[in-house]
Amino acid sequence: MSKRAAALCGAAAVLAGALTAAPAQAGAAHGAPTAHVTWKKCGTTDYPTLQCASLTVPLDHSNPDGRQITLALSRVPHTAPAYQGPLLVNPGGPGGSGLTLAGFVASSLPKAVAAQYDVIGFDPRGVGKSRPALDCEPGHFKPVRPDSVPATGALEQADLRRAASFAAACGRTYADLLPYMDTVSAVRDMDAIRAAVGAPKLNYFGYSYGTYLGAVYARLFPERVRRLVLDSIVDPAGVWYDDNLTQDYAFNDRHRALMSWIAKYDATYHLGTDPEKVEAKWYAMRAALAGKPAEGKVGASELEDTYIPGGYYNGYWPYLAEAFSAYVAKKDTAPLVEAYDNFGAVGASGDNGYSVYTAVQCRDASWPRDWRQWRKDNWAVYEKAPFMTWNNAWYNAPCAFWPTSAQQPVRVANDRLPPALLFQATNDAATPYRGGATVHRLLRRSSLVVEQGGGNHGITLSGNGCLDRYLSAYLADGTVPRGGGGVDAVCATLPDPKPLGTKEASSGSRGSALHGLLGFRS
Repeated sequence: MSKRAAALCGAAAVLAGALTAAPAQAGAAHGAPTAHVTWKKCGTTDYPTLQCASLTVPLDHSNPDGRQITLALSRVPHTAPAYQGPLLVNPGGPGGSGLTLAGFVASSLPKAVAAQYDVIGFDPRGVGKSRPALDCEPGHFKPVRPDSVPATGALEQADLRRAASFAAACGRTYADLLPYMDTVSAVRDMDAIRAAVGAPKLNYFGYSYGTYLGAVYARLFPERVRRLVLDSIVDPAGVWYDDNLTQDYAFNDRHRALMSWIAKYDATYHLGTDPEKVEAKWYAMRAALAGKPAEGKVGASELEDTYIPGGYYNGYWPYLAEAFSAYVAKKDTAPLVEAYDNFGAVGASGDNGYSVYTAVQCRDASWPRDWRQWRKDNWAVYEKAPFMTWNNAWYNAPCAFWPTSAQQPVRVANDRLPPALLFQATNDAATPYRGGATVHRLLRRSSLVVEQGGGNHGITLSGNGCLDRYLSAYLADGTVPRGGGGVDAVCATLPDPKPLGTKEASSGSRGSALHGLLGFRS
């Protein structure tokens, strides 16, 4: 931590000394009685001070005496005399578990800052250890799936049957839950957490979809927001159909950035020095796997699943490059299958996360119900951005058949908040830059910190000291940068990784740890 940040932390101890967690004056939304939380030790080797608890909340917040569900919570408690209240953290998704994120955030912030907060993670309704947890169709992503690109009518029908089958399975199994699987309900759960821990106001730190959660919370409960940090920001204007189409272009650009990086290290990967020719070899590999999946496990769709994470985090590039090189140059499929197992394969937790992802996104906003609209839009995007377009389309296609009606997206424009702090990388694929610029404009007193040239998704607490100093200063005493125009501060991006085994190669342990918690498909 820099001397300036350390000084800010010291100042915060004085400024925050009078703030304690007073009992909430009212329960959560709709006048629900305030529940209370009993914390128990559940420390791990990495996070030994972690505590766990559960909280009962209404399934339907407009009927607080009706059916109840349970949220799983985690906490790293404050240790400093100066207490700034709960800092609720969320990794995104929808469908991401936040229990471990509390430990990560508490251990990654400067100790003097983290010590002033109860850092609280939670599994949103339906996720992970919360009950009930959704799993609509176990094994939905079991390999080998049909080729994602519907080049024939038979392929399109096969993929459509899979999407419709998944939606129908969700409807059969969770008909009573699906009407309440949505962002607004999750936000009301967050307010129930605030009330249960006895805090009059909430500090919030969200990544990815967690930024939309935070913005919606701030819209519904502006008077209960104390600090608000949003990192890698969802564009609320495109929730969710248009946002996914926009992602396709951005992921295509990041995939091409990977191809250029591989070409730069031809001496290591032996795939050529021309990025366009390297890219052509990747698509040739895809075509070969469509005809003959590697070890009967990695076909064309699974190859895309394996390389999509490279659009979220460049720390995966050396592993993806080695798998690509081994397949093309040595006809060796083992590294590719290992990369699929590490980055692309979906297990039980992934099945749960996907079930919640679809339940929330399909309920949150309207999706086209006429498949002809999907076909038209996705072929148009595919012509310019072929890497992820159809894979992403089928990932979201259950929404064309979803058994519950859709809500209207929340308008997040807000002029009633204290200063909020936003972080956005210019080349983020999962939540492209426009989202950060839009939310900065909509949240009147917000400040936007940009990572210039950065392409990772989730950029604070990932090794960039410049970004982290702004984060630490804000959490210490509310300090935000103020600049001219649409950006308040700019940080240079970190260098791209080096190939594995080179002298300059770095483990990037903090970035890898964060991106393991954020997951994919935000």
